[in-house]
Amino acid sequence: MEQRKSSFSRQDNAGPGDFVNKTQYNDAFLKECRPSLYRMADPIQAKQLREVVQDNPQIAIFDCLKSQIEELVETRHPAEKLSPQRRDDLVLEYQDGDTADECGVWVHYPWSNRLVHLLAEQDFAELRTSRNVYKITVDEQRVLSGRKIGIIGLSVGQSVALTLAMERGFGELRIADFDSIELSNLNRIRAGVHNLGVPKVVVVAREIAEIDPYLNVRCFGDGVTEASLQEFLLGSGRLDLLIDECDDLDMKIRARQRAREYRIPVLMETSDRGMIDVERFDLEPDRPIFHGLVEHLHTSNLKGLSQEEKVPFVLSIIGIETMSDRMKASFLEIEQTISTWPQLASDVVLGGATTACISRQMALGQFRSSGRFFVDLDTILSDAPLTHSGSDVVDDSLPASVAGVAPRIDPGLAVFEQQVELDRATVAQLVETAAMAPSGGNCQPWQWHYKDRNLYLYIDPARSSSYLDFERTGSYLSLGAAAENLVLAAHQMGLEIDFELFPASSHRDLVAVFRFYQSQLGPAHVERHNHDSLFSAIPLRMTNRNIATRSALPASQLAQIVSAAESVTGSRLQLITDHRQLSAVGEVVASCDRLLLTDKKGHRGFMDEIRWTSQEAQKTRDGIELGTIELTAADIAGFKIARRWQVVEHLGKWGGGTAFEQLSRQSVAAASAVGLLTMPDFSAANYFNAGRAVQRMWLRAQQNDICMQPMSAGVFLFARMMHGGAESMNSAMYEELLELRQAFGRIFHRDAEQQEIFLFRLFQAGPPPGRSLRRPVDE
Repeated sequence: MEQRKSSFSRQDNAGPGDFVNKTQYNDAFLKECRPSLYRMADPIQAKQLREVVQDNPQIAIFDCLKSQIEELVETRHPAEKLSPQRRDDLVLEYQDGDTADECGVWVHYPWSNRLVHLLAEQDFAELRTSRNVYKITVDEQRVLSGRKIGIIGLSVGQSVALTLAMERGFGELRIADFDSIELSNLNRIRAGVHNLGVPKVVVVAREIAEIDPYLNVRCFGDGVTEASLQEFLLGSGRLDLLIDECDDLDMKIRARQRAREYRIPVLMETSDRGMIDVERFDLEPDRPIFHGLVEHLHTSNLKGLSQEEKVPFVLSIIGIETMSDRMKASFLEIEQTISTWPQLASDVVLGGATTACISRQMALGQFRSSGRFFVDLDTILSDAPLTHSGSDVVDDSLPASVAGVAPRIDPGLAVFEQQVELDRATVAQLVETAAMAPSGGNCQPWQWHYKDRNLYLYIDPARSSSYLDFERTGSYLSLGAAAENLVLAAHQMGLEIDFELFPASSHRDLVAVFRFYQSQLGPAHVERHNHDSLFSAIPLRMTNRNIATRSALPASQLAQIVSAAESVTGSRLQLITDHRQLSAVGEVVASCDRLLLTDKKGHRGFMDEIRWTSQEAQKTRDGIELGTIELTAADIAGFKIARRWQVVEHLGKWGGGTAFEQLSRQSVAAASAVGLLTMPDFSAANYFNAGRAVQRMWLRAQQNDICMQPMSAGVFLFARMMHGGAESMNSAMYEELLELRQAFGRIFHRDAEQQEIFLFRLFQAGPPPGRSLRRPVDE
């Protein structure tokens, strides 16, 4: 507790005054559950406050306003790490010339003889609900602040009232209960023994006032009677919601009948199996009360009945079939060995949570159903395995991309006399080496078919359908890298090789056909041997996603990487190493990754690539195993949280998701260089040839012990935006991508017709935790 000596502080404030227990409470006493508010800036209120202090020698003064203001200004600058001086300046600016005592409001709680210095109402509400955002947005909080809610019965009702108050889920709360706190209530009602004999409405109202003195709470200390029911439902404005937690069966029926007449929805929680009833009389004015379970029951039928005689009606309302076994047995013991039905604190607290939750959802238009719902902790928290159904289950099925594909049909292309026949072992070795090439998300979108001395390379449509693989461009890039490996492997075996790109227009999936020759018989147009020295790096090449300390790379090694990339006709590689430019690239890359993950199709594609366990990775031998990425425990938790689209969808609606940017931004910040590979225009052939360039420069980097990580999500999104048009993505994403591409263009100076193909980072670091697996050649 922080205390400050105010201008009217006393040295002898020993603490709260004594509370005199009373068994009779009149209307005047009920007013004691409301605190008095004073503003020192108002001369009259300042005088009244000084009189309160002078008349109460034992008053305890709590002045923590400065820390509240400091916290308020910090929450208003969430992205800024405030220095002490900056924070002090903002505090002074907030005070706007007022003295410390004149700032805010002084709240006097007469029942505890405490005087507390608080922020003014609007700022108090802003700060107190700041930790609600974005589970409750600011606009949603504003809607909730206009709600009028009534609660009849303050056992479960107390938990509901306090939860609603803590979330600030109402503007006015009417609470009704005729009873006082008894010792047996303390198994489920939050109250100290000093409150024994105090009316429940007073206990609840005081606790709410001590949480938030600005909330409007109206007390009905005699409970709700037939005479006061209309005032409870309509007084000072019609209720938006009635929460029924009373034990009086007569009043349950009367309240529902009147609520239906006034089109007020009703909630009821039973504290057994977490059962909660929702009756949307606002949307269904003809709906039978209690869902028609006691269709012919009228209050006149209940007159003169004992509690025991009312039990069958209560059981009809609650539903015998849906009650817990313990509650069924307990009903048989009412007025035998127990006086009434049991309630546990855990059930009551749960009921407060579920009722407050549905109340909030109803207010925000997120819950429109009537019916009966269960949150049964005894079932959920048990040793028996829990079986779920419906949308709450995470889809653990493997993505469609791992499905088998039917064998390809031989297109019957020409075979030249000089071609050599390869045995099965040689073909398998060639294909195995080719398949060591990188592919987006390790999807391995290739299929190889050898027949009559021709080796055909097909694209696998089932593995080239991700959101980023627009017009198969990502797959063509991967197939080009595989082709480069194949050429190097053939040369290593002493074979000459040439290939024809897109040799049969009638076979859309056929990308290339490769032909092999003995060295002395090869035609003039076979592949050159300029890069044969790169072969040794093929089995060593891998994606490294480690975050290392940034260090400069030798200019000679960077030049070798550029030379390797640009040895493919049409390719151009730009490397940037300037710190400010790297920072700018990091912002673009991070924003693109956020856009990808907060788009439904992009999110699905990304999650389809992840293999969550090593067992799953071994089973599919594709995708990216989470364990092969250097992640913190917090990162892994973030991945798992983000696995469900329903979670991420909210971020997109709020314009959030900046957490998805952090890893990308850190990765670029740790880079020694970032490179952009471009080709003359947007075409399948250019993407294929760019794949060859990517593989050459990656293998050269590997030979120089330089790590490489693709960061191309953004450039593939740019391709979709530029060549797929606005209809290929949502409008907000399209507009933001336009701006990001402009920023990207200012960093990487390129000709207007140049097509961005591949973005990556170079750095030096230790080996990654593991490497991605490849499918067996026979697949």
